[in-house]
This record gives sequence, structure tokens and C-alpha cells, in this order.
Amino acid sequence: MNVPTMAEMMAQGKQPEILFWVGAAGSYDDRAKKISRAFVKILHKAKVDFAVLGTEESSTGDVAKRAGNEFLFQMQAMMNIEVLNAYEVKTIVTADPHSFNTFKNEYPELGGNYTVYHHTQYIKMLIDEGRLSVDDTVLKGKKVTYHDPCYLGRANGEYESPREIIRKMGVNLTEMKRNKATALCCGAGGAQMFKDAEKGDKEINILRTEEALETKPQIIATGCPYCNTMMTDGIKATNNEGSVEVMDIAELIATSQNL
Repeated sequence: MNVPTMAEMMAQGKQPEILFWVGAAGSYDDRAKKISRAFVKILHKAKVDFAVLGTEESSTGDVAKRAGNEFLFQMQAMMNIEVLNAYEVKTIVTADPHSFNTFKNEYPELGGNYTVYHHTQYIKMLIDEGRLSVDDTVLKGKKVTYHDPCYLGRANGEYESPREIIRKMGVNLTEMKRNKATALCCGAGGAQMFKDAEKGDKEINILRTEEALETKPQIIATGCPYCNTMMTDGIKATNNEGSVEVMDIAELIATSQNL
């Protein structure tokens, strides 16, 4: 796949339209890598001039901040801002709502001012501008439910872009009882993914998966690599691997385009 880096672009005297921030999950987790690849295919299809940081990309510091280590967060953030500003980055697009939230709301006070899009917002924009068309026949009639990522939904009020994209694919979108502002967390956010569960009678991702399964979906759509992991684990734990798929919205678009 042709994925240029900012260093390569700068060497050629070019400035891409957007920087695609891949994020830790999208770079290292085998499942999340598929989301990164799907989004890159969409960018190519829409003829978007983009680049990544490659080995110059580091953690946004989000997890450190959620875990209470403000000092480490600011160290990470300042390091990233130095790199981004050196490349004169103006627009960042990421498939990770945690990175999206951190860049949008927490980097400006440290000197990192960028236009930031979650990948669902950017895909919707490409569709609205006519740069990307959606085939509504490939997934037509499939039963889909959508799980709102906390850092996209409640933290940033973005509920409609993902749903508008899903509807354009001709699927049967059925909402869970708890959705949008009342959606239940998958259990990964706020650095929870990296610690053992607290005492209780059920893991939160199992509870959320059960809520999704009540809609009798064929596909659980997500917009976050961490939500994807938690819901996938929930599907395995409830023995529904053969009948229900967990897919990122970028993967749904790539599938509908046969990319």
C-alpha cells in the first residue's frame, strides 16, 4: 500500500491535505491494523493527498492523562506538537476517538492548534463533497447496530456522522436501548483497558455486547479500535462468533466498495 510519510512529502516539497494519525492500536494491534488499512483504501479511492508520521508518531499521552499522570501526558504532548508544528500540519484525521479528543480539546492549550476530524466525520465530508460514492447494494438489508464510542459521542457530541454513513449503505440500522448520549461504555476508555476489572457480577463489555445482541444484528458497527476489541471479546464470550461480525465503519465502507 502506498502510504507516504510527512518526511518523504517534505523532501519533495509537498504538503498533504491531511495527516492520518494512525494511533497505537491502529499501528500495533493486528485487528486494528485492518481498520487502518481500510481507511487508507478509502483515502486512495477518494484521491485524498495524505501522509502519516511513520516512526515519528508517538503516543498522544491520552492514557497517561486518564491514569492521572499529567506530567507524562504533557511530555508526550509537547514532543508531538514539536514534530507536528515542524511539518506545518494543519489538519489531522484519526480513526481513534481518544486521539481525536486529545488533539481537539487538550493540545491547543499546549500550543498544538489543528483542525481535527474523526475518520467518520471525514468520510462523511468526502461523501458530501462527491469525492467518495457509496454502493448501497453490497450490504443491502443487513441488520446493523451501532455502538457509540464515549470519546466521540458524549465527549464531543458526534452522533450523526457515523449513523449517516451507515444508513447510506442500504442496511437496516437498529438502535440499542442505550444509544447516543445514554450509550453504555464498552469498558476500555479512561485507561480501563489496561487494568483488571473491579469486583462485580459481569464485565462491562459483556453487558454492552448483550445489549447489542438484543437488536439481533448481523453486524455490530464501531468507530473506535478499542470498542472494536471489547465488543469482539464480548461476541466470543457469548459464543456468537459465527453469526455476528464486529466491523469499524471504515471497514463497512471498504467492503461496500469492494476495496
